[in-house]
Amino acid sequence: MKEGIHPNYKEAKVVCACGETFTTRSTVSEIRVDICSKCHPFFTGKQKIVDAEGRVEKFRKKYERKKES
Repeated sequence: MKEGIHPNYKEAKVVCACGETFTTRSTVSEIRVDICSKCHPFFTGKQKIVDAEGRVEKFRKKYERKKES
């Protein structure tokens, strides 16, 4: 391999939105993620709606049935 062209590959801390942290190796020192294996629905079996831009609320508002009075 050529010398001097590869980035520094160091230990990195990964922080999830649920509070879980673990270490891995990367070119950056800290990585922030929205979903990890501790809170992902595939691994937990629980449904969790992640809505970063209001899409779920917009969908619910658009398709909610009007209550008849």
